[in-house]
Amino acid sequence: MSENGFFGEYGGRYVAEVLRGPLESLEREFKAAQEDKIFLLELDELRKNFIGRPTPLLPARNASASIGGADIYIKLEGLANTGAHKINNAIGQALLAKRMGKTRIIAETGAGQHGVACAAACARLKIDCVVYMGEKDIRRQRPNVYWMNLYGAEVKPVHSGTRTLKDAVNAALRDWASSWESTHYLLGSALGPSPFPDMAREFQSVIGRETKVQLKDLTPDALVACAGGGSNAIGFFEPYLKGVHPILLCAEAGGRGAGVGNNASRISGDGRISIVHGYKSFFLVDLDGQVLPTHSISAGLDYPGIGPQLAYLAETGRIRFVSISDEAALEALKFFAIEEGLIFAMESAHAGAAAIVLARSLGTGKTLVVNMSGRGDKDIFISAAALDGRAWKAFLQEQSMSEESA
Repeated sequence: MSENGFFGEYGGRYVAEVLRGPLESLEREFKAAQEDKIFLLELDELRKNFIGRPTPLLPARNASASIGGADIYIKLEGLANTGAHKINNAIGQALLAKRMGKTRIIAETGAGQHGVACAAACARLKIDCVVYMGEKDIRRQRPNVYWMNLYGAEVKPVHSGTRTLKDAVNAALRDWASSWESTHYLLGSALGPSPFPDMAREFQSVIGRETKVQLKDLTPDALVACAGGGSNAIGFFEPYLKGVHPILLCAEAGGRGAGVGNNASRISGDGRISIVHGYKSFFLVDLDGQVLPTHSISAGLDYPGIGPQLAYLAETGRIRFVSISDEAALEALKFFAIEEGLIFAMESAHAGAAAIVLARSLGTGKTLVVNMSGRGDKDIFISAAALDGRAWKAFLQEQSMSEESA
């Protein structure tokens, strides 16, 4: 847990006065819920019967043989209900909101998986749901917008700024400032003002705890995850944070390469310590602290900052960070599809690419676990265009012509 909301110098609660009371109340309610046996029993029931936990841990024998290095295992969070790890945090916070008597939940989303998870959780618990999503992300993640609407959530486009995740966060915070008495802001990653980083880590730590049990007596030599804000990574790593083993490796979005607007590599790139969205961490900002444009083929990895606990663990050397290019992520997507019959989400494919490199360097006789944080169904408009552009474009044109003539 954080100490007074900080992990070393990172974290905190840098918000307007109007939000200090709601955040202090949320912290008290969260700590009380963690001691409430009824709350924990209901959460366990939802994890088992609604999310579908535990998710499998797959020995990736084909991939391991093809690489010729460490034995790779894949934690299949993509098999959780709604297709990604995001549901773990969403159902935990939604249940907490219900315990607090809130009648409305708001959320932000980038790739759409957090929005889908919130919409599904709210449908299950019968709470109104509004999801803020950047206009750019709505275009490139249209399938997830459809699912959110189907679950009964209202998706509100954000037209300001870069029209991506950071702007969706801003819009959600503005809403919460004026509606907190009846509304809970269900922040989707391990970032933001305290206590959000602690909450996301605790609700996502089920991933790491399950992995440790599923490995039985096998001690992993390395764990690999992708990191946008960092919720899947910190949850996956949580049982292994103390000590110096195993290797903990985070894959950031290397995008098109070096230069402003070409990537979203904060720790492994050009991040600076700054305060954005109510917390202190590493961000891609200019010398005046203004947020810079980012790029990633993955809508879930182009956030300009990273969670404060991950920033602290990077500073202490406990977690390593690498930058993975769009091209390498696409190659990993193809590799695991062909070798293991799995379609990684574009976010997870960054972790897959990092795992391939690390497995080779570790060599035989070692064990590596990679977190497949989500399925790639949602990315079909991105991956198909990138890998099968001509045929995909022809298909879309045919569909458009068929609709016009119908």
